[in-house]
Amino acid sequence: MFRILIAEDDPSTNRLLCAIVRRGGYEPVAAVDGEDALQKLNETQVDLMICDVMMPKLDGFALTQSIRESGSMLPILMLTAKSLPEDKRTGFLVGTDDYLTKPFDREELLLRIKALLRRARIVDEHKITLGPVTLDYDTNTVQRESETFILPPKEFQLLYKLLAYPDRTFTRLQLLDELWGMDSESDERTVNVHINRLRNRFGEWPEFEIQTVRGLGYRAVRKELETNEKD
Repeated sequence: MFRILIAEDDPSTNRLLCAIVRRGGYEPVAAVDGEDALQKLNETQVDLMICDVMMPKLDGFALTQSIRESGSMLPILMLTAKSLPEDKRTGFLVGTDDYLTKPFDREELLLRIKALLRRARIVDEHKITLGPVTLDYDTNTVQRESETFILPPKEFQLLYKLLAYPDRTFTRLQLLDELWGMDSESDERTVNVHINRLRNRFGEWPEFEIQTVRGLGYRAVRKELETNEKD
């Protein structure tokens, strides 16, 4: 059973979240604030965290940043009453994986939990599969039916990152820092060049598309998933 840490200072909301994830087949671990959540993480192995933004002692942004600075790739779903774009941007910049605005739909919450856990398994297994397309992280290869493409490391890592988080927008600075490192002499134009190379190579493939989000950065859309949902 997957164990989910719930960091929420409002007692009624905390109980509600625990009940929802329990009914979804997961084991909840309750924390009353950010500091309590860090303590629970030190004491218990968890598979995903749901955290509120506005919490005493340590808010959701600071909690997420602390977790990421420790090197943990724990999937994090952030809950907030704020829906302003700058709040979402802050959440993604500190390392949250997904963002849900209160009041939330219970079914949507469970769907997002399921999606985040699936992405975590992608990271562990080092493979992404989209119909006939397979990305193998260990060999930097993209295979589609009988064709196999060996990509330069940065191109592959960029494509893998985007497809591991479909529909999530990454800023150019995020991608640059994560894939090239904060000490790199490269700038954001480096990301643009690699995106263009990927589009030239895979632009005609029907399984996915790399989209530009004006003023922010890039995201990958898995077309095959869209088609299946419509069917």
